[in-house]
Amino acid sequence: MKSARLVSVLLLLQTRGRMTAAQLAEELEVSVRTVYRDVEALSAAGVPLYGDAGHAGGYRLLDGYRTRLTGLTTDEAEALFLAGVPGPAAELGLGSVLAAAQLKVRAALPSELREHADRISGRFHLDAPGWYADADETPYLPAVADAVWNCRVLHIRYRRWREPTDVERRLEPYGLVLKAGRWYVVAGPGPRTFRVDQILELIASEEEFTRPEDFDLAAFWSAYQRDFHERLHRAEAVVRLAPGAPAARLSGPAAHAVAVNGRTDKDGWTRATVPIESVDQAHHDFLRLGTDIEVLEPAELRERIAATVAELALRYA
Repeated sequence: MKSARLVSVLLLLQTRGRMTAAQLAEELEVSVRTVYRDVEALSAAGVPLYGDAGHAGGYRLLDGYRTRLTGLTTDEAEALFLAGVPGPAAELGLGSVLAAAQLKVRAALPSELREHADRISGRFHLDAPGWYADADETPYLPAVADAVWNCRVLHIRYRRWREPTDVERRLEPYGLVLKAGRWYVVAGPGPRTFRVDQILELIASEEEFTRPEDFDLAAFWSAYQRDFHERLHRAEAVVRLAPGAPAARLSGPAAHAVAVNGRTDKDGWTRATVPIESVDQAHHDFLRLGTDIEVLEPAELRERIAATVAELALRYA
């Protein structure tokens, strides 16, 4: 809708400063001609909007001009309050800041949108950690967050899984990621990823670093996850699932493989080739499915499971 797009143009210029017509068009996914028309409409409505010609030109708002949050739609107001996760904010030391910000936004909303925002807060609660694990202790998380924000170097003693387990590292922290209730810091040089709960000691220095201008935290994390899963599941197993057995009981990649490549035999069982991390891990994962699964290949895995089942049968005889 044009009205929503006009508000978007106004807010983009308010938050980012000078922007060219091409930049606005790319951000809003419209043509440059449409941007020209939108700018004319805003100017006609009394918005102090100016355009500068030349290579360094673009559109900008008169210094000091601010707009109120009267352009929010119902869905946008609901999403704004749904996005405020109090648990992680408190861990970062921003719990009171988040509460104050939400209070100010709520006060600026029209009454009907305020009611929708209150309904969201009362009906949805986000809890990131899983059920069967204790919450990670992250005493250094606020210090890491402060270093991320201020581009300050950190010196840490870190515990990793391989020998030597305790190592010292100099970090240039680019950003923080919360994944399944666990905090990770992405830091240069590299960049590399570190679990915040595995930081044993931390010294925050006054040394500043320059964050790479082209570093995109979301893009890095997506690539990191893809690489992680590719390295994690390098082997394969051929399995059969009993009729009615839910593939969802398998790990994510294995369940996906069954859904995409599984074929049903004459006896109703589903046969598929699924990715596995290792024989040891697959032995553990597949035993959880009991009689709903049969492993055909590799032979080593089939023999391991058969030996375990025989031992269990002997024990419970």
